[in-house]
Amino acid sequence: MDNIFSFADELGPLKVIHIHEPAIGLKGVLVVDNVARGPSIGGLRMAPDVTTEECVRLARAMTFKNSAAGLPHGGGKAVLVGDPKMPLQQKETLIRAMACALREVEQYIFAPDMGTNEECMAWVQDEIGRAVALPREVGGIPLDEIGATGWGLSHVVDESLKFCDFDIRDARIAVQGFGAVGKHVTNFLCQDGAIPVAVSDSKGTIYNPDGLDVKKLIALKEEGKSVTEYTDGEKHSQDAIIDIECDIWIPAARPDVIHEDNVHRLNTKLVVEGANIPITYGAEKVLHKNGILCVPDFIANAGGVICAAMEYQGATESAALAAIEEKLRRNTLEVLHTAERDQVLPRDASLAMARKRIDRAMSFRRWNIF
Repeated sequence: MDNIFSFADELGPLKVIHIHEPAIGLKGVLVVDNVARGPSIGGLRMAPDVTTEECVRLARAMTFKNSAAGLPHGGGKAVLVGDPKMPLQQKETLIRAMACALREVEQYIFAPDMGTNEECMAWVQDEIGRAVALPREVGGIPLDEIGATGWGLSHVVDESLKFCDFDIRDARIAVQGFGAVGKHVTNFLCQDGAIPVAVSDSKGTIYNPDGLDVKKLIALKEEGKSVTEYTDGEKHSQDAIIDIECDIWIPAARPDVIHEDNVHRLNTKLVVEGANIPITYGAEKVLHKNGILCVPDFIANAGGVICAAMEYQGATESAALAAIEEKLRRNTLEVLHTAERDQVLPRDASLAMARKRIDRAMSFRRWNIF
């Protein structure tokens, strides 16, 4: 990013910190966007191609997500450059070093994200004592293990269907990104009667119009294999998941997978955003114009951060799951009713709701820096 200030506005970002230690290959960025509602919670994302710009955008998404979810936390994000599948000892060294470099930034609480997990958060906790989504063995609620984000998405789908002309039973679903979020939401929706016809990961897409066996797919991923090794289906490219005809399409991987140049390829009735910023605003406008309901990321995928925030406050796993269901059902209905009434995009209705809460919190602060 040539000019970080080109992304600055009245909300933030408050801090942008670059970390670089060539001796161990450490290169990362922290963005603390807005802390008017409290210290920021946001995931540590690890990938070879993460950028400052991506981090800034994700941190802002967390500001809106935490506000919409009614949490006493602001938004932040950290990114670490590297292959998450690197040798475990090397990964541990980088994450521990990243945590140590940010020890004094008490406005940021580490959480897992793409490329990191509960074990990574245990390393952070050991170094600086400021992480959530910890393993059970150290008193945490392992949100990836229990599928907190997927659990929330399943309830968002259920409420969204009240605005659609079909039911969950026998609804065909396609999930782009069959990882920590994708596998859980697929499993939860299958329990409600949905039929997964396509899933994808970084290696490709597997498709069967008669349905895929979600338990076999999860078993493959737990063995470290790709969904393309599933034998009862057609193998396609990673990008082919966009073209699959379905009733519900769930992006659960990287940002900007759907944009103005490929949105016309989607053949679905409902999109529920399981990933952060997976669809550009322009593409969401096209979906809205074409009568395809699209529930935005910071409403739909807030289950993970709700779970993390409740862990931070000392809540139990059952209390966290109940809170996820209650908050996401309520927010989904409020946003979609507003969007329908005012004839606006669900994202615009969501932003208005979240922004109102942030502005109110900021009005109580002398400065939004502590």
